[in-house]
Amino acid sequence: MHTTGRRTAPARVAGDLLLGLTLAAVPLFTVTALAASWGGSSWVLGLVTGTVVGVLALLRRRHRFGAALAGLGVAAVTVVSARLAALPEEPAPAVALALAVLVASAIRTLPTRQAATVAGGGLVVVVGSWLAAVPFAPEATVIPMVNAATWLAAVAAGLGGRLLVARREASVERVRRDERLAVARELHDVVAHHITGIVVQAQAAQIVARRGPAEAARVADSLAGIETAGSDALTSLRRVVGLLRDADDASPVAPGTEALSTLVSRFEGHGPEVRLRLPADGDPSPPEVTTAVYRVVQESLTNVTRHAPQSRTVTVDVRRVPEGLTVEVSDDAPHTGALDTRGGYGLIGMRERVESLGGTLRAGPRPGAGWSVVATLPLTDGARR
Repeated sequence: MHTTGRRTAPARVAGDLLLGLTLAAVPLFTVTALAASWGGSSWVLGLVTGTVVGVLALLRRRHRFGAALAGLGVAAVTVVSARLAALPEEPAPAVALALAVLVASAIRTLPTRQAATVAGGGLVVVVGSWLAAVPFAPEATVIPMVNAATWLAAVAAGLGGRLLVARREASVERVRRDERLAVARELHDVVAHHITGIVVQAQAAQIVARRGPAEAARVADSLAGIETAGSDALTSLRRVVGLLRDADDASPVAPGTEALSTLVSRFEGHGPEVRLRLPADGDPSPPEVTTAVYRVVQESLTNVTRHAPQSRTVTVDVRRVPEGLTVEVSDDAPHTGALDTRGGYGLIGMRERVESLGGTLRAGPRPGAGWSVVATLPLTDGARR
């Protein structure tokens, strides 16, 4: 498994080797040029400074902030020393290149305050180099211009890398959040529905058992229903756990018309009558749409069991509309204060699931009596987000 955005060890070694060769070649070129123009030992300061800052640049990963501050400090001392000793202008190109590596690396990876400190330190060195050169020539000289250009390039490279890292981390966090929400919705849909059925049937069994031995058959039916609901819950939970483990049995399941019919028949066993209306053309919808429809119906029926046990009839209507596919689940329970404020994680999960496919969801009391949930899902790719 590889880590996106991070360089592998061979690539890092190759990059450091190329950088080391460059940091060694530039000082040698500078020394040769100074020996030919200034003569004497004018090249010693530049060679020593270039070597020290170059080594710091190669070792920057051990302590980026400390290496950057040390390199800037060496460069500042070199500027002052060159000015007092009337030596060639500093920092030389070799030092400027090494400083650029240190500054860019620090800005890209360090916390904001430390990165700003390093960037400010680099600006101080650039300004100091420019001021030190002014007494020799009123006009801008080449060395200060090179230092300013390398500093600007280092800041731009550091900020660019920092922005890419931030975008990558935001993208990873967004994916993780979507995965957490998806798992949370699956767990809620599975557990809430099946456990609600188990609780209702267990309560019914207790009520029937109090009536005497003559009702033993009905108690047995309730216990069988509890066993079925428990088995379904375990199967569904294993599927969700498989998704988390990336197991072979975790392939996504897209419930279709048969699954809706089974869901409705299971609900009628311990709830009001359900009228199911389905499109005449079967299940040509995309799997993610049929799954969303199934979950909306499942959660809506669970909410009827929880919040509207006095309902006599529930209607599940799945139909084609110009916008795509619409599923509406409505009941006829009398309005109460509690009913008019149905909500919770189930409704939030339904809305998130539908909106993630580019659809819309409305839920609220019906005129006169009852509650309805209406979800509209697009069937074309262009309508999805």
